[in-house]
Amino acid sequence: MFARVVTFQGKPDQVDAGIRNQREQVLPSVKKMSGFKGGYFLVDRKSGKQMAIALWDTEKDMEASSSAMGPLRTQFAKATGDANPPTVEIFEVAIQP
Repeated sequence: MFARVVTFQGKPDQVDAGIRNQREQVLPSVKKMSGFKGGYFLVDRKSGKQMAIALWDTEKDMEASSSAMGPLRTQFAKATGDANPPTVEIFEVAIQP
């Protein structure tokens, strides 16, 4: 299994807008992608920092989703007031409970 971790630095007063965007726009789109296994959306309301972790069955599935994720990230950044590009990191899941 593989994980894509995307970190955004939004504005603290727009965290709820980020949550809404993830729930209404991002998650429905990602759920339709081949190999999507689930994920987490983490927020720090004080700083505005937000992190999305998407889990993928295979590295190939994760890579295939990359082109569709770019526009979703851009839309999310606008919703949260993040003027900087997000940080995207890729990990292999070594242990799963």
